[in-house]
Amino acid sequence: MHLQMPDSSGPAGPEKPQPIEDNFLKSSQSLPFGQHLSLASISGPTYLTAQILIQQVAYVLSDKLFTYSPGTFDLDVAVKKWSSDGALNGHGYPTGVSSMQIRTGAASIALGYMFSNDFDLKKRYIPQSILASSSSLRHLRDAFDQLSLLYSVASPLVAHVAAVDYDGASSSGLVTDYASALDLAEDLGFGLVSSFSPYESQHMSLFSTLMASILPTIHIYDGIQVGMQTTRVIDVLDSCGLKNTYKAILNEISGPDKKRRNLEAQVSQLLAAFNGELGTDYGLFQYHGHKTPDSVLVVFGTVESSIASQVASALVKDGTKVGVVTVRVYRPFVEEDFLRVLPRSVQALGVLGQVPNQTAVSERACHSSLYADVLATVTFADVWPSPPSVTDIKYSRDQSWTPQSIAAVFHQLARKPGIQPNRQIDTPEEQARVRILDPSTVQQYTFWDLDDSGSVNAPNVVGQVLARDSGNNITVKAGHDNLVQGGVVRTDIRDSKRTVEAAYSIEEADISYVGADSLLSKFDILGGIKTGGTLILRLPGTKDADLEKKLPGHLRKRLSTKNIQLYVLDPQASDAVAENGELEACLVQLGFLHLARNGLFASGFEKWLGIGGDIGTLECLAKDLDKALRRADVPETWATAEAEAELPSLPRDITVNSFTGYEKVEPEPPSLLRTWQTAAKGLAFKEAYDTKPALRPDLSVKTYTAYVKENRRLTPNEYDRNIFHIEFDISESGLKYDIGEALGIHGENDPGEVQEFIKFYGLEPEEVVEVPSREDPMVLENRTVYQALMQNVDIFGRPPKRFYEALSEFADDENEKKELRTLGGGEGANEFKRRAEVDTITYADILLEFPSAHPSFHDIVRIVNPMKRREYSIASSQKVTPKSVALLVVVVSWVDPKGRDRFGQVTRYLNKLKLGAPITVSVKPSVMKLPPKATQPLIMAGLGTGLAPFRAFVQYRAWQKSQGIDIGSVLLYMGSRHQREEYLYGEEWEAYQDAGVITLLGRAFSRDQPQKIYIQDRMRQTLNDIIQAYIKDDGAFYLCGPTWPVQDVTEVLQEAIARDAQIVGRKVDSRKEIDKLKEALRYVLEVY
Repeated sequence: MHLQMPDSSGPAGPEKPQPIEDNFLKSSQSLPFGQHLSLASISGPTYLTAQILIQQVAYVLSDKLFTYSPGTFDLDVAVKKWSSDGALNGHGYPTGVSSMQIRTGAASIALGYMFSNDFDLKKRYIPQSILASSSSLRHLRDAFDQLSLLYSVASPLVAHVAAVDYDGASSSGLVTDYASALDLAEDLGFGLVSSFSPYESQHMSLFSTLMASILPTIHIYDGIQVGMQTTRVIDVLDSCGLKNTYKAILNEISGPDKKRRNLEAQVSQLLAAFNGELGTDYGLFQYHGHKTPDSVLVVFGTVESSIASQVASALVKDGTKVGVVTVRVYRPFVEEDFLRVLPRSVQALGVLGQVPNQTAVSERACHSSLYADVLATVTFADVWPSPPSVTDIKYSRDQSWTPQSIAAVFHQLARKPGIQPNRQIDTPEEQARVRILDPSTVQQYTFWDLDDSGSVNAPNVVGQVLARDSGNNITVKAGHDNLVQGGVVRTDIRDSKRTVEAAYSIEEADISYVGADSLLSKFDILGGIKTGGTLILRLPGTKDADLEKKLPGHLRKRLSTKNIQLYVLDPQASDAVAENGELEACLVQLGFLHLARNGLFASGFEKWLGIGGDIGTLECLAKDLDKALRRADVPETWATAEAEAELPSLPRDITVNSFTGYEKVEPEPPSLLRTWQTAAKGLAFKEAYDTKPALRPDLSVKTYTAYVKENRRLTPNEYDRNIFHIEFDISESGLKYDIGEALGIHGENDPGEVQEFIKFYGLEPEEVVEVPSREDPMVLENRTVYQALMQNVDIFGRPPKRFYEALSEFADDENEKKELRTLGGGEGANEFKRRAEVDTITYADILLEFPSAHPSFHDIVRIVNPMKRREYSIASSQKVTPKSVALLVVVVSWVDPKGRDRFGQVTRYLNKLKLGAPITVSVKPSVMKLPPKATQPLIMAGLGTGLAPFRAFVQYRAWQKSQGIDIGSVLLYMGSRHQREEYLYGEEWEAYQDAGVITLLGRAFSRDQPQKIYIQDRMRQTLNDIIQAYIKDDGAFYLCGPTWPVQDVTEVLQEAIARDAQIVGRKVDSRKEIDKLKEALRYVLEVY
């Protein structure tokens, strides 16, 4: 893909049409659609990869992350970005991410960190995590061995391992490696957990982290087929949800009798608590198949478990008495649970066990680890008169599983002996029996291209365009074969109204796009297109008369006999592409969507095509399609065409040997790679440890009563943003707060809305009820119904999916019951998303919509979430205003599709408070702390209400100055849209500047002039002042506000570091210098 650069110089004019991909630069295959996303955006139904979900759990729950990712595997690409952006973890600070080399002695640095004399013991029970591939386990083994001996005094440790290795001796290149983890867990006594699919990867990552509180744990998942597949995941927990769930489950299992239970009992209890908290039904082992099977297959691994369970279900529908036991928690191997799920009718047990290589497969004396456990369990179990036979079905790491190959194992198991796991089922009749996707409900598309093609990223764009229809469930998976024609990329897209779980390559494509006709001689692409399907073949400059000469006889015959529709894409026939060759990628996307989704294509670009680009250009390209994309005639005579020569059998799929195309030009290695030892050594010393204090989330919250002293709007009444200053009298409350802390507001619902709800629902407002405390759900309070709805029950909040399911139990009307169950299940995912994200439906709205579902108030309290407090940065210093505390707040408001005004609960509550009104508040510590010396300069950057803590900082420095204390310089950069409307506290800043407290005031009002001016621009204009304050005078930098300017602002600081180093003749890595400043608490972010 090429990025079209805009024209330069001259006055502003009409924008030159941009290719659709300009805003769609693929960053990594491990990212959804190849694009970065913020930590805060991961929640609810969304498109993700398993790797992103695993990295999210590791980042949110860990104190420190040590990553061992081979260059192109990108196992840590997201966590490194989040850490550099200053994203806060569940403990209130950015997780430290250390990217380490894979070599002998790896993970020793993690041990050194946990057992250092300088380790902060407050973090003793916070998990430490490792992200790695199975290829690194042999290097981590020595450190893991030491850890297993010292685990009783160590922090919990979980290793999230992608089961992928590169095997140069194998024709496959990349291989799926579970054998290394199986051996390590067995030898060292580690726990071992497997994810079965992308949809449960977040849950299993969370479960593994919890299990690390019992024993060191490895969470393993497929790193080739599943880990990098973009798919839609429902009910994703956000950071807060992960933290709260982790805390709740940990508290439940941490009873006084924990140490008296054996390991197996503790893990079983943990899974029971996990299921109870999340409403799931995970088992240590899961059974799928016939109720009374004759043959059962036991499997471990992501792809193996996913395909085997679906194939078993398909065979059962055909009358075959088979089943499968999938192993989710392999270590510890809880024999009682295995026997409990295994049907007593089984006569033949097959154990699908991975071994290191083909030699081990052939060696009769060599057995898989899984076979040994199953054999011992069955042999010594006293539950059968005659125990079933147990067969070891071994396979090597380069085995690639499909529904057909798994079905072959089932058939051979029933017949025995000499089972061959690589046997395929090839007849159409057999293939139909094990087809696990319904062709009538799933559309399947394949893209074949060279990796240096200008349209190689087209499938990702197509996938995201299709994903914009909330009724679709899209999966996108790409693979690279760098050993064919300089690099070939195959991308599979599946499109269904239902959730798709298919951990294998597409075998019957509805449409295939081929970007280079030379690929037809390397792969049996037509064999992977269904009968009656469509082939789009890129043939620049080829006329219809030349088509027969262009296509070999065997291809023409295959096109005719399979009744495949042939379309020729000729980019040279497009006037727009002729003028700008970079638009060819857009032409490919439009041409493909024209055939795949013609109705959607014809509805207009505004509704479905907004990844980037100019509508006019896209419309121009659409007009060119009549010339550039044409259907070619496939005459009946082609069916009798004779092949010019007998061709060898071609593979239907690429051999995935890389996650990215290789560089055709060898770049010079960046200089930072020459000093990795410096970073590694630094982790052994105190200054490299992330030991700054943080709030413990399990401590109770102390509340205070304050009274409104001032409530003043700062923006004009006619302005669309209502930003206000509110101040509370705390003179009689005993409340104390420090600089930079946040005030927790324990808000209330709107009285009018509460009374309206009470009236329509038929409640008695003065009836006394017992409800959970909003601060501790385990504590019950006596309240009236009116009080409970005002202060405890979040009746006007947004309901999760489980509320629909719970409410269905109260519905008397069958249609309402059915609809509620649909909305609470997988089938209603699209409608649920629309209600939550577009209609912003509340609990009260649903109770009004479904009148036959009328739970009692006591049941409402049970199924509706309690209200939560909201924290706001304090905008005052208690040294200056000892009897009051101030906040700077913007009212959150919007209009829903029904035209109703909607508001953020707490911001509206605060805005409506009258003078003298009482309010319940609490204090929360923050990372925004002043440097230890008053003479250390402050460099502060605040956007909008992000100025709040800096008002407190400036007030405190003014107080110090008034006490005769020497203070350092104060640089304040502020950003908003317009000076007239949003110059928040403007007069105060100018007064402090006149008094010599503020040294520099950098104001960026982005929309007050033709060109946009942002906060980073003002900083760059005063770079010399920043160098003096930040570097020479040991100042501290703070940023508060939204996340978007973090990268731009950080780049300015890096420029300052680099310029200063250049002046004094030093060589520095500015990024590493920023990392050091973070550790020293001189680079502090509070972003949202």
